[in-house]
Amino acid sequence: MKFLVDENLPPRLAAWLRDRGHDAVHAKDLGLLGRSDADIAAAARDGGFTIATQDADFDAAPSLSTVRLAFGNLSTAILLSKLEPLLEQALKRLRDGALFVLLE
Repeated sequence: MKFLVDENLPPRLAAWLRDRGHDAVHAKDLGLLGRSDADIAAAARDGGFTIATQDADFDAAPSLSTVRLAFGNLSTAILLSKLEPLLEQALKRLRDGALFVLLE
């Protein structure tokens, strides 16, 4: 699966996803730091990415495949440890056609 990791999440998340066989880039890698949510959404749509974000603004974005990580502000290590057991379930939901997956 292809992921665009929003700037409000650590770049290490993109590397973590790549380590698990996914095509993942961070907003920084695409020159999107400081850009609007609309710009990030457009880049995700244009690139065929599912966006990974903490931003609730993407919850209602029509036709944008989104995984929202609603864990609050955590260290990267804790964030990844919370995500580890939830990733396969989220991927299954996305493959089954869900456009929005909330992980908390």
